[in-house]
Amino acid sequence: MTFLQFEFMRNALLAILISAPVFALIGTMVVNKKMAFFSDAIGHSALCGIAVGVVFGFTNRSLSMVIFAVLFSLLLNLVKDRTTYGADTIISVFASVAMSLGLVLLSKGGNFNKYSSYLIGDILSITRTEILSLAVCLVLVIVFWIFSYNALSSDNLNRSLARSKGINGKLYDYIFSAFIAVVIMFSIRWIGILLINSLIILPAASSRNIAHNTRTYHIWSVVFSLICGIAGLLVSYYQSIPSGPMIVLLLGGVFFVTFIIHSFGKD
Repeated sequence: MTFLQFEFMRNALLAILISAPVFALIGTMVVNKKMAFFSDAIGHSALCGIAVGVVFGFTNRSLSMVIFAVLFSLLLNLVKDRTTYGADTIISVFASVAMSLGLVLLSKGGNFNKYSSYLIGDILSITRTEILSLAVCLVLVIVFWIFSYNALSSDNLNRSLARSKGINGKLYDYIFSAFIAVVIMFSIRWIGILLINSLIILPAASSRNIAHNTRTYHIWSVVFSLICGIAGLLVSYYQSIPSGPMIVLLLGGVFFVTFIIHSFGKD
């Protein structure tokens, strides 16, 4: 394993080992709750979060993105709950405005090139501090799943029944939305705005094709995320291609294979 002699590769591998379970577990509920469009909108709002940070003089861009994304997710849910428009319409409006505003503010004076790396990310540039942030995210995801998964699942299956059992579905939606925002923003710099949603959706979607119960649904999602993450990193290293797109391509391949298996299984 000659690639491990380089610190940037060791950091990248460690980041994948930590982040893959995060994306996989978050993705299972995102897929169940049909929130793929929502998580994509959160990712695209990152540019506006960076721009807001620049305007207000934030030196820590990750912090400005997290604050903006959490507020963005909460406001989006609030508006969605108070209108008769479809959720996809409201999400599209918010995502379009946030991304456009970010592009306008960051392009002022021709300085957008400084931020274009956020579009595709660069996992090889991840630092130990950022890896620590990912580790914290993993712990939070596990804790959140232990205490909230059953409530989220019950609300997703039947909100009226969940409410009769004292489960406040809307509150859990708000908390879960904010949680997605935090995870995405902590990862956006090295995964990329254009790819982050794929790493959340594809492992869970692939797992759903072949899983027979909730336990295997989560296990397969984590397995697919880990295998494709590590394989994509190795292929990108030896073939000198971007790691993010390579990981997504492998995950896409896994999805189509599991889809075919699922299709033949039904026959």
